[in-house]
Amino acid sequence: MQKTNKSIAKRFKVTASGKVLRRVSGFRHFLRNKTVKQRRSARHDQLVSSGFAKQILKAIAAGL
Repeated sequence: MQKTNKSIAKRFKVTASGKVLRRVSGFRHFLRNKTVKQRRSARHDQLVSSGFAKQILKAIAAGL
């Protein structure tokens, strides 16, 4: 049986419809240097591209 890759499972979230979401990088420091538009869009989770999502789902498939 395949093990769940825990480091990947903690960084990505799978929605009910099967889409994979990720957090925006670089949002913990140097926020004063970023534009308001960058900060606002970084608050929300981003979709992972379909090709990369397949690799992530395979790595965390045991936990689903």
